[in-house]
Amino acid sequence: MKRLSQRAVIAALLLWLIPILAACTDLFGSSGTGSTGQQANPNSAATPVGTPMGTPGVLKSTNPAADEAMQALPDAGVPAATESTGGQPLSFHMEGDIKVFELTAKAVKWPIMKGMPVTAYTYNGTVPGPLIRVTEGDRVRVVLKNELPEPTTIHWHGIQVPNDMDGVPDMTQKPVKPGETFTYEFVAKPAGTFWYHSHFRSDVQIGAGPHAPFIIDPAQPVGPKPDIDKVLMLEEWRIVDGKTYGAMPTSGMDANFFTINGKAYPDTQEIDVKQGQRVRLRFVGAGQLGHPMHIHGPAFKIVATDGHPVPEAAQLTKDTVWVAPGERYDIEWVASDLGKWMLHCHIPHHTTNDHQEPGGLMMILNVTP
Repeated sequence: MKRLSQRAVIAALLLWLIPILAACTDLFGSSGTGSTGQQANPNSAATPVGTPMGTPGVLKSTNPAADEAMQALPDAGVPAATESTGGQPLSFHMEGDIKVFELTAKAVKWPIMKGMPVTAYTYNGTVPGPLIRVTEGDRVRVVLKNELPEPTTIHWHGIQVPNDMDGVPDMTQKPVKPGETFTYEFVAKPAGTFWYHSHFRSDVQIGAGPHAPFIIDPAQPVGPKPDIDKVLMLEEWRIVDGKTYGAMPTSGMDANFFTINGKAYPDTQEIDVKQGQRVRLRFVGAGQLGHPMHIHGPAFKIVATDGHPVPEAAQLTKDTVWVAPGERYDIEWVASDLGKWMLHCHIPHHTTNDHQEPGGLMMILNVTP
């Protein structure tokens, strides 16, 4: 009876261990090369390429779309940018009571800092693209011409547009192919801070440059008008051996450069403020990472979130605001203390240029008498 009991125990243990051993084989692989730290995908033959820091180290897959997303943006024949500052106001012409704006999606070599050009997909040749600023209730028409080497669309992030103007490829419209044009038309509403960006192959395209601010001013102004009013778009890039890749976190394609309005510190814009002036900064999370933006010196109030005003009684007083991808935060304060004050992301890696600090998401607020 003892032997039978021992055998029964051993058999039970084996039945318990077999699925655990099988799971370990799936997790660590059977080739003897060690753990990848990721569960095997039964639909993929992905094998990490063990490369040192500073090389792409992409995953090879049986999924053609995944392989394409992890390739460098094509740069043969891409011209240097003719402009050096992004997010500038876009002019328009009138057709009846409609404000007509024109955008061209095209690739340029964009300098995120001195000696560091990136291959960027842009609107009108700048990163970010031009600022569209209108008044609530305006009728708006935007004519997009696509000169990119691949299709694209525009999504009007947070703006209440008709469904067929929403820019989702193969759902609300056909992708705009290279050489084609597409016309978007809508009434500008509601008032607030918004942005527009590509919605085609978004994992790569949005971070590669086709994004820009869109401000709708209220028909009836509310509260004091700021003396300084700036949009700050927060972006990430992956640059390896002079090639530009989609910056895709958790995929082995991590960002190694970070920009505010298309520039990395020390080439970010310095904002000059006079003591006593009211400052409004409009943060836009244009990449795939969150950024806790911190200002040295003054505290500020959060006066709007995602374009919507915050009632005065509910406005938080802070010195750091977390800006997640796609979010917008409008902050305001009255400049009181003289000096050069730092504004930066409080994730230290995001204030580096290819792991060298200082760099990235940093800029100076210069308060003078």
